[in-house]
Amino acid sequence: MKPAAEKLLAGFVDVIVIGAGHSGLAMSRFLTMRSIEHVILERGEVANSWRYERWDSLRLLTPNYLSRLPGYQYVGEDRDGYMSMQEVVAFIDGFAEFARAPVKTGTEVTSVAATGNGYHVITNKGEWITRAVVIASGAFNLPTVPAVSAAIPNTVRQITTRDYRNPNALEDGGVLIVGASATGLQLADEIHDSGRPVTVAVGEHVRMPRVYRGYDIQRWMERVGLLDESYETVDDIRRARRVPSPQLVGSDNRVTLDLNRLTDKGVRLAGRLAGMRDGTAQFSGSLRNVCALADLKQGRMLDAIDTWIDEKGLAQELEPARRFAPTAVNGSSSLGLDLKSGEIRTMVWATGYRPDYSWLQVPVLDRKGQILHDGGVAAAPGMYVMGLPFLRRRKSSFIHGAEDDARDLSEHLAAYLDQTASLRSFKVAV
Repeated sequence: MKPAAEKLLAGFVDVIVIGAGHSGLAMSRFLTMRSIEHVILERGEVANSWRYERWDSLRLLTPNYLSRLPGYQYVGEDRDGYMSMQEVVAFIDGFAEFARAPVKTGTEVTSVAATGNGYHVITNKGEWITRAVVIASGAFNLPTVPAVSAAIPNTVRQITTRDYRNPNALEDGGVLIVGASATGLQLADEIHDSGRPVTVAVGEHVRMPRVYRGYDIQRWMERVGLLDESYETVDDIRRARRVPSPQLVGSDNRVTLDLNRLTDKGVRLAGRLAGMRDGTAQFSGSLRNVCALADLKQGRMLDAIDTWIDEKGLAQELEPARRFAPTAVNGSSSLGLDLKSGEIRTMVWATGYRPDYSWLQVPVLDRKGQILHDGGVAAAPGMYVMGLPFLRRRKSSFIHGAEDDARDLSEHLAAYLDQTASLRSFKVAV
């Protein structure tokens, strides 16, 4: 008869990677190249979030030529286009096959706890003992919905961006979208075009043109070095990691989607949703200020690009430098909206996401539930994290940012394994 511990264990392995999105697969590729035994545990399918948790019309914010993973890159004819979600899934699926990634799909991790010299990982399909864990489950697991949602009248249907698929599934009537980052603006544009009146509650945002001086803004950010900016050189990395996604949209005509474009179409703007009182949404009076700050930061970014162009002597080969009209803010924008009147039938919370670490039994979380880490090296021996915003570089959360982060962290992980005991010396407590 086998010992009880052996009955419970699915296996021993040097490294377990949690999550088979592009970040987990990138780490797996480097572990394979270093001949480090590992397995990837994925709750659903490869690229699960891209498959099932995105709206129908979504495209990548980065041009196709930037879509690359270790040893693998986009090879289609539309280099300057933007992948649809189906194309993203196919791209990541192709990389998983190319990398021969050891993925166990349908395997949900329910607990990770320290044990002996490593970690005890419990899943719905058995238990594992491992020397190291790479958490690549992503930063966008659970929608962030403010507590004020509990005070919204029952006559208004509330959904999150994870629930949204297309305008046809919405109630007839007005829509209030809370949040003005990339997601909020894209949904406002699409829902308004469906014939529904739209109001956007605008908080902090990052304004950015889709095309500047003839090229995609992401190309300039890459060439100038903005996307490679290191977490070690940023004055306030905590603040940098909370910056909203830029107001960009992937489209065939490479249109710039900003607040001016929305208001020109008839979308109404309001300030940040500050509270609810007797069924009336109360908005902050900071709309003008937050828009002016976003305009200022956009100007500074374009100044940096122009300076780089001048230093490289490229100005004569490009379109002239330009600046964009300031965000037009109605001086009498409303500070309140009666949600009992029937004008607003749906509220869309485009207020971001947070990771889900409810299964993590290791004391590495701060008071807000975020993993404490130094450039992806978590505050526990042999634990790493991938795929978070500005993990090691400004580009970390993009598909093309995973390669450099995985290279760095796999090197650190390999050194850790060299310095620790082999699996044979583990003390297993099950």
